[in-house]
Amino acid sequence: MANERLDIVIFGASGFTGKHAVQVAAQLAKEKQIKFGISGRRKQALEAIRSELAADIENVPIIIADLKDEESLKEMTKQAKVLVNCCGPYRFYGEPVIKACIATRTHQVDVSGEPQFIETVQLKYDKEAREAGIYIISACGFDSIPSELGIIFTQDKFNGEVNTIESYLTTWTTTKVDSARLHYGTYESAVYGIAHHNELHELRSKLYPEKLPPFQPKLKKRGLLHKSISNGWSMPFPGSDRAIALRTQRFFYEKYKQRPVQIGSYVTFNSLFTALTTIIFGVIFAALSKFEFGRNLLLKYPSFFSCGYVSYEGPSKNVMENTHFAMTFKAEGWTEKSAEPTDKHKDPPNKVLITKVTGVDPGYGGTCTMLLLSAMTILKESDKIPENGGVLTPGSAFAKTSLIEELNKKDIKFEVVSSIETK
Repeated sequence: MANERLDIVIFGASGFTGKHAVQVAAQLAKEKQIKFGISGRRKQALEAIRSELAADIENVPIIIADLKDEESLKEMTKQAKVLVNCCGPYRFYGEPVIKACIATRTHQVDVSGEPQFIETVQLKYDKEAREAGIYIISACGFDSIPSELGIIFTQDKFNGEVNTIESYLTTWTTTKVDSARLHYGTYESAVYGIAHHNELHELRSKLYPEKLPPFQPKLKKRGLLHKSISNGWSMPFPGSDRAIALRTQRFFYEKYKQRPVQIGSYVTFNSLFTALTTIIFGVIFAALSKFEFGRNLLLKYPSFFSCGYVSYEGPSKNVMENTHFAMTFKAEGWTEKSAEPTDKHKDPPNKVLITKVTGVDPGYGGTCTMLLLSAMTILKESDKIPENGGVLTPGSAFAKTSLIEELNKKDIKFEVVSSIETK
């Protein structure tokens, strides 16, 4: 990358997530002496963001770029070593940015949790990204950094061979809730993601025409609701964490001949009533999202269909600063590793390891910390990222870097809770 380029350019800096990304970038500029710029299509809005969040940072340029103008995107991306893309839903707005980054040989990270977009980008642009020598890495926010790096942390600490990992997400707020908890943009991405979920089977058959060999014993199937290690009622997590983790595990198997871990991903609620209410609303949400009329209703009345959880304004500062998350991982496997990844163990698993990742403001502040540190890792540790380019998952990209240590410094904590061996 040319020396005159900025380290990072944040595209969509005047949006809800983009503003938080600018705030984190300003902090990193002071701590690590990085140079960053902000970009979008409205100069006045960008000037206001710069005055509010980066007034004490010298030389933060404003770069005007419009998704409808291909040349403006190239002019933007060629000024960055890493482009931080905060413009979603990515299924509508992500691909032109990817093309511009490939054309100008610019790394890109984003916070997409949309499997259809992420896997389409891998299918269509992995070869071009490799040839350009750049990394395209999606899901660098709450979807799916805690999950991806939590699984890798657990594998590293297991001291043996892992067969299965189940993750359990819990969130809670330690103050009076005075606003919604999610911004409309996040909700909109979810609506279209569920609406087009049926695209994934054909997409994955093209992406991975050969199936992995079977591994035993198989991960135990859980019911729609089950009691979990998180002291509550758990159900399958509807986000992209599991899909991304499985791609990472396949990457490790194909590149490093490492036995792939079977993954289960769940979200936990304190009460049975909350869990059942969530299921009911989830069924309604999924049914409506399948039809244009239903999607229009969901998008027109987000607060109603989310029981006040979503709004156009998003969460207040008070709610964000007092919202916490914990992701608990239960790994089962053997104390001894097999010689080959496809070798079958003669005995049942004899070890259980529990780990945990915790943090604050997962949706926005925490997400943007993860996002900007992911960009910083590409800048500082590209020699530890495999393949010298391509479309990678966060886990496959950052497994051998210091990103976990950097997140720990920002109060996104990774820890071992317990380890039990059985004879």
